[in-house]
Amino acid sequence: MPLKRLSVVVTRRLPAVVETRMTELFDVTLRDTDAPMTRDEMVAAVQDADVLVPTVTDQIDQRFLAAAGDRLKLIANYGAGVDHIDVATARQRGILVSNTPGVVTEDTADMTMALILAVTRRIPEGLALMQSGDWKGWAPTAMLGGRIAGRRLGILGMGRIGQAVARRARAFGLTIHYHNRKRLRPEIEEALEATWWDSLDQMVSRVDILSINCPHTPATFHLMNARRLKLMKPDAVVVNTSRGEVIDENALTRMLRAGEIAGAGLDVFERGHEINPRLKDLHNVVLLPHMGSATIEGRVEMGEKVIINIKTFDDGHRPPDLVVPGML
Repeated sequence: MPLKRLSVVVTRRLPAVVETRMTELFDVTLRDTDAPMTRDEMVAAVQDADVLVPTVTDQIDQRFLAAAGDRLKLIANYGAGVDHIDVATARQRGILVSNTPGVVTEDTADMTMALILAVTRRIPEGLALMQSGDWKGWAPTAMLGGRIAGRRLGILGMGRIGQAVARRARAFGLTIHYHNRKRLRPEIEEALEATWWDSLDQMVSRVDILSINCPHTPATFHLMNARRLKLMKPDAVVVNTSRGEVIDENALTRMLRAGEIAGAGLDVFERGHEINPRLKDLHNVVLLPHMGSATIEGRVEMGEKVIINIKTFDDGHRPPDLVVPGML
């Protein structure tokens, strides 16, 4: 008699190759639409599931976990960030949580550099001018941006992505400065030619470009608050490809509109897809729809990691990407 296959619920559409492989290995419930599940739909779906595969758009909080029933034993998150999951409560209820670290590193670092260039060289403004048909030809003083070579880049969060940003930025002639919870090992600092700042206040007051690359945790919520934003130079630029909650978005918007910060490139927002409307009409702001990890290669690799975590769990072993409370 064949063994019963693990029951897996996936909350969003995934790349076809990932869905196909999941179907081959497990008893999978897939989404017919790419719209997020409602809370009631998720609760109903996990009543008969061993594994839930959520994404960043799904709030797996204490109330959801209490309603999930006793069968759920693994939350195999499709993504590296787990701030949308109450990991501690899950573990208390005997539910393991895994994620997909490292997959989005290179793609997110690429997007960080793209935003730095887009803001400083006014690329969206140039594109809009061409698309409007109003371009009258080249002029010596038209569409002047700024050179990034020689500028100071401050990286807030020097993990995998922060270091990948630093490697790219050095090739563009930027000098690298960083603030991190822990200082990097000397050999990594030397390889990146990076200067560590123990004081975030001192670093942000001196850099020309600030790149946000730290996760959202209780300790990093509004880490770039109104007071710290005011420390920045008026010709400085802020780029965020990490989590929107790290910046006080209302304070940033006020300062951008007042000319107290020169520009911003944002791929993430404090309230998810609800963007401050006062940001949208600013010519010195580049807004993207959370595209930092949006490559075919990255999303397939992410799915492969999810499958490995589930299969390892199904085989009776600890998932390789197990998330442990207190180590986030």
